[in-house]
Amino acid sequence: MAYIFEGFKQGIVLLFNLNGEVLAILKLSLAVSILATSIAVGIGLPLGSIIALKKFPFKKVIIALINTGMGLPPVVAGLLVALFLSRNGPLGFLQWLYTPKGMVLAQVIIATPIITGLSLAAVQSFETRFYQQILVLGATTRQSICILLKEIKLSILAAIIAGFGSIISEVGAVMMVGGNIRGQTRVLTTATVLETNMGNFDMAIALGLILLTMSFMVNLALTFIQQSRVKQQ
Repeated sequence: MAYIFEGFKQGIVLLFNLNGEVLAILKLSLAVSILATSIAVGIGLPLGSIIALKKFPFKKVIIALINTGMGLPPVVAGLLVALFLSRNGPLGFLQWLYTPKGMVLAQVIIATPIITGLSLAAVQSFETRFYQQILVLGATTRQSICILLKEIKLSILAAIIAGFGSIISEVGAVMMVGGNIRGQTRVLTTATVLETNMGNFDMAIALGLILLTMSFMVNLALTFIQQSRVKQQ
């Protein structure tokens, strides 16, 4: 048991001393996940809103596909991206394999269905007649959707946080696509796995504590959002 306590002690020291390598890993992790979340929001939010509000053929099939994508295993997303970005793949000319750009692409594929599905559900749960009334008053479709989204902003924010939380702690896809290269594609999750396998428990614990803190902050934000919704009802 002594080495476990010593590992925690050294890990906390590394964390509070602002170890350069830990900071570099944290910076890359946040940069990749925040960019991926932003792209996923840009795709998923309008897509979920349009699917929820419009009537078109095979709507239920598309919703079922989105719901399936919400449960997509990250390793499957990583495999698909790796195949497409490989030298012989259709996107091989981009040369994104084993780069942060490839990692962003993998995380976008993971986060987009989650944000789309939760946004879709939030819009569908709201009174659709409100949207129709806005249109009758002369607003365009885009303006009507923007007004509607403002009315359910807490639910939308929860969807965004859920999307971010699903990728910041993901390890399979980023390891397959990024390769866990030191100083280039090593992020919190892949670095934790590597340091643990190498027996560097102090570094692994420092990285693990950062991940736990970020996970707590995400869940704390979701809790505040949920409680705010309860108070407004």
